Amino acid sequence: MKALTWHGTHDVRVDNVPDPELQDARDAIIRVTATAICGSDLHLYNGLMAGMQSGDVLGHEFMGEVVETGSAVSNLKKGDRVVVPFTIACGDCFFCNSRLYSLCDNSNPNAEDAAAVMGHSPSALFGYSHLLGGIPGGQAEYVRVPYADVGPLKVESDFSDEQLLFLSDIYPTGYMAADNADISPGDTVAVWGCGPVGQFSIRSAWMLGAGRVIAIDRVPERLKMAEEKSGAEVINFEQENVYERLLEMTKGYGPDGCIDAVGAEAHGQGDPEAERRSPDSGEANHPLALNEMIMSCRKGGHLSLPGVYTDKVDGFAIQALMNKSLAVKSGQTHMHAYMPALLRTIEQDLIDPSYIITHRHKLSDAAKAYEHFNAKQDGCIKVVMTP
Repeated sequence: MKALTWHGTHDVRVDNVPDPELQDARDAIIRVTATAICGSDLHLYNGLMAGMQSGDVLGHEFMGEVVETGSAVSNLKKGDRVVVPFTIACGDCFFCNSRLYSLCDNSNPNAEDAAAVMGHSPSALFGYSHLLGGIPGGQAEYVRVPYADVGPLKVESDFSDEQLLFLSDIYPTGYMAADNADISPGDTVAVWGCGPVGQFSIRSAWMLGAGRVIAIDRVPERLKMAEEKSGAEVINFEQENVYERLLEMTKGYGPDGCIDAVGAEAHGQGDPEAERRSPDSGEANHPLALNEMIMSCRKGGHLSLPGVYTDKVDGFAIQALMNKSLAVKSGQTHMHAYMPALLRTIEQDLIDPSYIITHRHKLSDAAKAYEHFNAKQDGCIKVVMTP
């Protein structure tokens, strides 16, 4: 089959790879009908994530049709249409039973390696390094889905793939980001980063009762989408001092909740790839957006970190975090806990997630799509691909 594979920094290729096969009674094989490039895929593309191996199949946002199931999968049958969560969860461990699915104890076969880096292993993820399982991803014609009796969300409505695809990651991720900001009715919420997760964080903040949402970025088309499609007030951080502007907009208090929807490639200005440090350079790796969020948030406020970080950081503003009594929640999304309810918001016409799509490609054009998305060329905010 055809699949997009990683071969090094800025080197991804559509290759012929072996078709996936059932390896466990709880597996399913899915024929992919739609897949997307996520902002966190760019961490792999830009060489920021340890544990990648040449030939790894990328992609963790995908949906499709069931073509085969293992003997223990009774909830799905051939022909079912499903959206697959990017986190892989067993459904049986302490964390899954606590609805903390992205912390699953059993799905990552390389948990010891991950624990050596992170302290403890999160769940396995599709297409996201061998530290997180080495599970081939969904930017492919077919994919093996482990724990298919727990993960895939069966869809029986006639909504299009483009309306449903983002249930696989970025819509629930944006919603959990807003949920973690502990929004009370009327709160002011600020969102750093107007990429796809940032856009869904804005829309979710409105759903959860925010009275005002302010979005921060420097890319004109992202700011325009945040303002015109997601309903936020916007700040261009290349044109204004974000801290001063936020205090001015909130009568000196700062936002009640702040969301970091950028993560590892947030550098304050310029091209993040050009400004990032190499792991062995000895240069400082300052979390500029995160520190700006800490300094801007009102005392006693809430910080939410859905943005992916791939390394330790230097110069973290912990003194302000502690002295301002800020609460912090972070983590990969507990997908299985959010997907059914968010599917209902689509079915009830409360949101059409396809509004963020700016570019559509065939899988055969994936390498060029990655290049354009990474460079933020041609107004590229969200790429959807079909095999």
